[in-house]
Amino acid sequence: MTQGIVVGVDGTDQAQAAAEWAADEAVLRGAGVHLVHVREPWPDSVTPFAAARESAESWAEELLARTAERLRERQPDVPVTTRLLDSGPVPALVAAGEKGDLLVLGSRALGGVAGYLVGSVGLTVAGAVERPVVLVRASDGTGAQGAVTVGIDARHRHPADAVMDFAFEEAARRRAEVNVVYAQELPLYAGLGPAMVPDVRAAVAPEVERSLDDLLEPWRAKYPEVTAVPRVVLGSAGAELVRAAADSALVVVGRRTRRSTLGAHIGSVAHAVLHHSRAPVVLVPHE
Repeated sequence: MTQGIVVGVDGTDQAQAAAEWAADEAVLRGAGVHLVHVREPWPDSVTPFAAARESAESWAEELLARTAERLRERQPDVPVTTRLLDSGPVPALVAAGEKGDLLVLGSRALGGVAGYLVGSVGLTVAGAVERPVVLVRASDGTGAQGAVTVGIDARHRHPADAVMDFAFEEAARRRAEVNVVYAQELPLYAGLGPAMVPDVRAAVAPEVERSLDDLLEPWRAKYPEVTAVPRVVLGSAGAELVRAAADSALVVVGRRTRRSTLGAHIGSVAHAVLHHSRAPVVLVPHE
């Protein structure tokens, strides 16, 4: 049995937004929210700093209690539990995330200087947890009632089932449509203009759109209540997916679970979307 939706909280506005998103999502799923805060483990030889350690522990416990109370006020019917973890940010968040249906973290824009999604910590966690990970920005006025946008690779006859299933199931919960986006990256010469080479863009999109319609047939049959809109965009996959999802409530991208000798890898497209999307981003692992 999972712990529902697991949220990492660290006192930032982004983490608070993540917790609030999780509480609203829990209503849609009929699930609970489990808040965790990770503190760095203290060495055994810290007797001179015992007061500082106690102060840090008190702050963390108060943070968890305060966040839990806000969520109960926001969604009274959602069960909220808390836990203080000691094993360090990456292993603790990965272990906690594996016990939930979703792991939700706050996300800063590229260049942020604090929080769980800074540098290697958040990206390592997002690339290591074998459950969907949701990255949420602090509220900037974007709506929560828009479509669910999912990026796929139309070159494969069968897109990753886990990614498509997540997007369609989420859209069904929200009674929203799914925008299925494929970014076609053209050869370098295609951007030189008609003076140099024929403009191939007009010929590319219709063919790919037909392929997308074929790919969507089984998902439309499985989720007949969900309207699926295929869309082909031309250009860099990460940048175009961010642009296509500008008014979306949620962006869904995949991450292959295969690991290199350098560790987990989330892929260049997912990396770009995580850093630049205004909407919450779901990173779904798949084979």
